[in-house]
Amino acid sequence: MLDLYAALDGAAPDRIGSVLSEAMAPDTLWRGFHPFGELVGPDAVAEQFWAPLRHSLTRLQRRQDIFFAGHNELDGFAGTWVVSMGHLMGLFDRAWLGIPPTGKMAFLRYCEFNKVENGRIVEAAMYFDIPHLMMQAGLDPFPPQTAAHLVQPGPLTHDGLLFRDAPEAEGPATLAAINAMIGDLGTWQSGLPLEEELAQTWHDDMIWWGPAGIGATYTIKRYAKQHSGPFRAAFSDRSKTRHLARVAEGHYGGFFGWPNFTARHTGGFMGMPGSDKPGEMRVIDIYRREGDKLAENWIFIDLLHFWKTQGVDILKRTVEIADV
Repeated sequence: MLDLYAALDGAAPDRIGSVLSEAMAPDTLWRGFHPFGELVGPDAVAEQFWAPLRHSLTRLQRRQDIFFAGHNELDGFAGTWVVSMGHLMGLFDRAWLGIPPTGKMAFLRYCEFNKVENGRIVEAAMYFDIPHLMMQAGLDPFPPQTAAHLVQPGPLTHDGLLFRDAPEAEGPATLAAINAMIGDLGTWQSGLPLEEELAQTWHDDMIWWGPAGIGATYTIKRYAKQHSGPFRAAFSDRSKTRHLARVAEGHYGGFFGWPNFTARHTGGFMGMPGSDKPGEMRVIDIYRREGDKLAENWIFIDLLHFWKTQGVDILKRTVEIADV
């Protein structure tokens, strides 16, 4: 994977398809946030995602904060997935998806899961925070956030790049902490006060690095107030969790779904009105474990897709306003 990333960084836009063809199987299923959706094969990924992005964000470089690999718990630890998280940074010189350029540095938050078989990628999830890029271009796609959104840093411990194998016992311990948290939070029915429920699996000084439109929040108390409490109050009929991959190595782990779950928005989330239509939450979560509890969490939510399922095309509406 590291060779692929280096080759992508150095390739001219018209060579990206060749680079991806060497690393991806011809029928690789690639999942990307709205407006990309599911693409099949390296040529489609190059032509529809990478080449336009590289044309817009010139001198693009991948700035990784977390890199690890592991076997997928959800298929009996048969599949191997490689995870990379950080920012794609470049000079925002040309419009992308209708978002106007700034001529300045811009950061696109990303996280990707790549399933590898026989040295080639056969399945991928590439999630990225387009609303954050919109904000950097001076656009306001959402109402005021309940928390703060910044150019988000990597782990407090600066040890998230696992280029060598981590001690074997640490990955299962991280998975155990993640699964305990899913067991507590996934039902929303523990019967405990929210802060007490969170304290079972999170350190008190936890940081939840949420997406643009929601923001990041620090400590259990502020997380409960600035995201978890308002989020739960705004939804009903939450489906069961449907992850496609859940992996860990060392003190780091994560999962993704397509979607992770569905829920009915009764009103109030992100300051928006309710709807009678169930909405899909496509999410990647990355965690850092410290001891037997979780300390940091980086979250990627396809909010553009979610709101489109609710009848609001945030991307289209925002870029149309920018053109006025």
